[in-house]
Amino acid sequence: MTGPEWIPCGIFISDASWDTWRGELEDVCARHPLIFPGFEKGKRNYDAYDFGPAQRANERFSDAWGCVWYDAIDGLEGQVIEHPLSDWAKLKTYKPPDPLVRADRGPANWDDARKHVEEERRKGRITTGSLAHGWLYMRLMYLRGFENLMIDFATDPPELQHLIDMIVEHSQIIISEWLRMNIDVMGFPEDLGTQKSAVISPKTFRKWIAPAYNKLMEPCRRAGSLVDMHSDGYIMELMDQLIECGVSIINPQDLLNGIDNLAKHIKGRVCIRLDIDRQKIVPFGTRKDIRALVEEEVRKLGSPEGGLMLIAGIYPPTSPENVDALACAMEEFRTYWWDRPAKSS
Repeated sequence: MTGPEWIPCGIFISDASWDTWRGELEDVCARHPLIFPGFEKGKRNYDAYDFGPAQRANERFSDAWGCVWYDAIDGLEGQVIEHPLSDWAKLKTYKPPDPLVRADRGPANWDDARKHVEEERRKGRITTGSLAHGWLYMRLMYLRGFENLMIDFATDPPELQHLIDMIVEHSQIIISEWLRMNIDVMGFPEDLGTQKSAVISPKTFRKWIAPAYNKLMEPCRRAGSLVDMHSDGYIMELMDQLIECGVSIINPQDLLNGIDNLAKHIKGRVCIRLDIDRQKIVPFGTRKDIRALVEEEVRKLGSPEGGLMLIAGIYPPTSPENVDALACAMEEFRTYWWDRPAKSS
């Protein structure tokens, strides 16, 4: 938000899409080095690729917290089918994982993390750290089960605050490790929205979730690290609270929240790292549709001062043709707010 030279743009391709389209997607990536920097064809072994825990079809996987996942499709994350704290009685003997030893889905390797941050800094790149996706609200849901958690929010059992405090303490250790590396950006990714509303009301969010967000985001801002908050789903009713908690960069989905809503309520207040539609236009639209969407978003949410980033996730059944159309649109409009005055004169 200080007058950049271009809009940062990126496309993330899911493993499920890679597995579906393979070489056709590689050809697309090779044609767009601005959007896929450093991409090299032929690096991926499709016939022996390890999709990773909770992303392998027909696998049951127990994570570091004791949540059992099941996945139905290679390359897409599964869902939790067994919740270790479905009965509050189990909380008395429950112990969270040590984040210095275990990450959510494997061993923690902080030495490698430090080396990576140092290498990125040496190359002049932005350095980042992050909590695991689903670090608080979703973690509560994984541990308790959705229905149990909704009842907890309504009935106010003392165990709920105890569990939240446990998760916050775990997260504080992770954040402290990242801040010791003097990272530029700290990520807080989870999903707080459904297709039409937030999962919980603003009142419930303020009571149970916002205090934890405040407690963990404040040290990041004090250390000079930007706070990057991701959430899928409709979250407009929570935006004010997220900004109050200290969010510097918000990553909302575009059509779900409404481009005009985002322009009216948060443009200029935080940097919008816009998540481009993955449900309608990008998977099923024409090249013209995709270009028009990106143009609308850049015109309405961008400015010469900056404050807009574009990111897109590619999932089946999105075709290589539509990925190419999206990359072309990003390349065309990434400098719109800086090329436009020169073209006008």
